[in-house]
Amino acid sequence: MSIAEAYDITEPRTPLVPPTPPRAPDDMTALGRLAALRTNAIATWGARAYQDDLVKGRFFNHASYILNTPEAIRHVLVDNYENYTRTVTGIRVLRPILGQGLLLAEGRAWKHQRRTLAPAFTPRAVGTLVPHMISATEEAVAELQAGAGAPVDLREAMQRLALEIAGRTMFSFEMGTHGKALRDFVIEYGTTLASPRFLDLLLPLGWPSPRDISRAFFRKRWTRFVGELIAARRAAGKSDSAPPRDLFELMLAARDPETGEAFSDDQLGDQVATMILAGHETTATALFWALYLLALDPRTQDDVAGEVRGAGGGDTPAIERLPFTRAVLDETLRLYPPAFLIAREAAGPDSVAGQSIRRQDVILIAPWLLHRHEKLWDNPSAFMPARFMPGAPPPDRFAYLPFGVGPRICIGAHFALVEATLALARIVGAFRIELIDRDPVLPIGIVTTQPERSPMFRLTRR
Repeated sequence: MSIAEAYDITEPRTPLVPPTPPRAPDDMTALGRLAALRTNAIATWGARAYQDDLVKGRFFNHASYILNTPEAIRHVLVDNYENYTRTVTGIRVLRPILGQGLLLAEGRAWKHQRRTLAPAFTPRAVGTLVPHMISATEEAVAELQAGAGAPVDLREAMQRLALEIAGRTMFSFEMGTHGKALRDFVIEYGTTLASPRFLDLLLPLGWPSPRDISRAFFRKRWTRFVGELIAARRAAGKSDSAPPRDLFELMLAARDPETGEAFSDDQLGDQVATMILAGHETTATALFWALYLLALDPRTQDDVAGEVRGAGGGDTPAIERLPFTRAVLDETLRLYPPAFLIAREAAGPDSVAGQSIRRQDVILIAPWLLHRHEKLWDNPSAFMPARFMPGAPPPDRFAYLPFGVGPRICIGAHFALVEATLALARIVGAFRIELIDRDPVLPIGIVTTQPERSPMFRLTRR
């Protein structure tokens, strides 16, 4: 049996519908949902969540609402965003590894951090970091070429590539010395401490759960490691060249435009952790899913390779010459949004989508659901990059949220898109990518939209 037959790809231009977990029964009990949440949050949603504008439920003694209309999402994430804060569970899970960095900060602390970091992520600033991205990608391609024809774990390869890019753009040094330790930290946390348990959901934030104790020990080891990375970069000294050579120099020189305040050493450590982790893990996951989809859809893969040849031959072309490659990435982010769920808790009463919201009610905005909602997309489960080509009707700004939306939109969105588009183009331009493993790979939602396992691929030089 061929891979095409295994996935029922019988007509080249019939849109690919990649495998997904079965939908939960709409009448699943609260205990059933809690049990499923421990292993795969995506599998807790039933058919109604993909069809209805709003799904009301209960979260312990508070109401919960899944919002699926752009108007309601705009209200929560833009018009009245200060009334909606991260949930206790989200803070418990993320704070040990991200600290008080930009992703978790609230109020004045968040505004200070956002204003201070913004200049480091403008398109112009990101442009100065592109050589770091290209050099790491070229080395990854050379390594893959050396083993071409043998089975390869592309998930692991993309994690190493994204980590190398993160290290070079942050610190201007290769991650050969520190990369394994960093990946070990990420794997350890993701497999042992990132999944919420019952008491994580039940207890107030000031009451530590048993897993919070383990997370605190992890936090001590993790912050010590990040401190070692920062010390190694400080020892390398400051560049006299302009522009600054990496994100660390940009963040070190950054000042709040209103107060002139710089980051403290503790704040700098949390920002470094946030940027490395949020950047490398989400980019690696997006690249894996894009390569998986292209392996399932050989014609689209050939279209990407053809665009790369026309845009720059064997070299990495400018991102502006890769509209179809970018469309493939955009469609991948629609089907597999790295942040599959945005959970907020109401700080005070409000009215959303005709519902009276009370303090501590939970608002759920799930890009996984929103991007596959039957009222918002044509053939929502299909892989159709043409949706994002120039000239196609653009999706509603509040129906497509791979990086969030509003004041708290991901500050590194442009950086991530440039990095992922250039890397995808170079890899597909260099190799024909085939799946060896015929079993479908299902996504699971644990912090990010991860594959349940790592399938093996075969790469053949083009």
